[in-house]
Order: sequence, then C-alpha cells, then structure tokens
Amino acid sequence: MFNTLLVEDNANFRQALSDVLFSYFPMIDVDEAGDGEDALSKVEYQRPNLIFMDVQLPGENGLEITKKIKLVHDDIVIVILTIHDLPEYRQEAFRNGADCFLSKGDNFFMEDLLARVEGEMARERSRH
Repeated sequence: MFNTLLVEDNANFRQALSDVLFSYFPMIDVDEAGDGEDALSKVEYQRPNLIFMDVQLPGENGLEITKKIKLVHDDIVIVILTIHDLPEYRQEAFRNGADCFLSKGDNFFMEDLLARVEGEMARERSRH
C-alpha cells in the first residue's frame, strides 16, 4: 500500500484533492491533517511515503513542519503546495528539505501533482 498524507488547513481543498487521488489511484491510502501538530503525529504512526504540505497552516507553518519531519524521516518525500509562489518560499522549502514545490495557482498544478504521485509510486514499487 502506498501511503500519502495531505497536510492542508482548508478542509474543502483537502477533500477535493483526496477525491482526485482516489479516482486516479484506487489503491492509494490517503490520510489528512489540518495542522502541523496533527501531521507530526500521523507521520509517526502512519509513516507515509509521500506528504503534500501546505505552507500556511495554523500554528507552525508547513516549512517548519517539513524540516522537523525530514530531520527524523529523510526518506519521506515532501511536496510543498502553496498558492503563494514566491522565490523566498521556494528557497526556504528546499532549505528545509522539501523534495518538490508546486504552486496551487499553476495551470498544470493537478497534472504535476498526479505525475509526482505516479512517479513516487513507481519508485516505491521498484524498491520492493
């Protein structure tokens, strides 16, 4: 089973993204977190293969949470998702260990996101 965690404070966006992932990848396991604290606890018991992390979250931001996760679980792939596609966010995301950065406002956002999931699932299958 390929485990994915969606860390996003907007419940409607989280649900829509989860629905899209299930429709394209019926065998995927998708869990959700609305804030960084919830995300950190889910990482410990779920050990997702892939995390989609929003930047703006209640409490600590997604860039700080990314750094915390990567310090302990460098093998988990983290994709930063944000509506604010700013160079300083990109730089900070990669400095904190993010593997990829996607802008929610990009016309190809969903295509890029699905391609990233497909690539990570293929990489995971080749490991086993």
